[in-house]
Amino acid sequence: MPRIYIDESGQFTKYSNDKYFVVGSFTTGDQKRTAKEFIKWQREKAPNYIRKQAEWKFTDRVANDTRIKTLRFIANLDIKIHFSFLETKNIPTSFRHNDKIKAGDLYTHVIGEAVDQYFPINDLELRVFCDERHLKGVSKADFKQILTSRFSPKVPAQTAIQIEMLDSKQQANIQIADWIAGAYARYLEKKPFGNECYRMIKDNIRGETELFKEYWVDTYAKQKTEQ
Repeated sequence: MPRIYIDESGQFTKYSNDKYFVVGSFTTGDQKRTAKEFIKWQREKAPNYIRKQAEWKFTDRVANDTRIKTLRFIANLDIKIHFSFLETKNIPTSFRHNDKIKAGDLYTHVIGEAVDQYFPINDLELRVFCDERHLKGVSKADFKQILTSRFSPKVPAQTAIQIEMLDSKQQANIQIADWIAGAYARYLEKKPFGNECYRMIKDNIRGETELFKEYWVDTYAKQKTEQ
């Protein structure tokens, strides 16, 4: 099983201007090549002030034409993309406490849902790499343990499962995941050049899943039935 690289765009908090929280992930047959090619592209094609940065993010201030060209380049790296996303207004009560979001629990769940899109697999390796992120209320050890327990029943007994958080400054494939997540978020949010961003990567997309889409509709319907 190729390695799965994951990053996200947006925030869970109600104070965010983002309507959606997006998780972008991809696999590739040659992760060393994708990382090497992306770094080379940054050094040669990015604006001068970005070329020597440790990382290049989708949200860095560059011309939209540069974003489109970079997304086209990423799409040509032979990557297979999956997206999971949710409207922040649809976050269930199980992930809320005293009007606050249980961000660590919710993020862990969302990553689990994102990886679930890749099953079933018959390989004896499952390696998942996420961007480094502080998880409020969930330790890194718990994050790994919860996801390992979630995935274990879905793979052969002898499968090696690896869940890691990596510093995106040190891992170009996480930066690629940031770009595809940012592009998809711009498309969902209907921001300028969002449709163009989506067109650049749409042929690489293998799955798009909205989480909690009917949660509040079903909740209200249940409450009405019980009255």
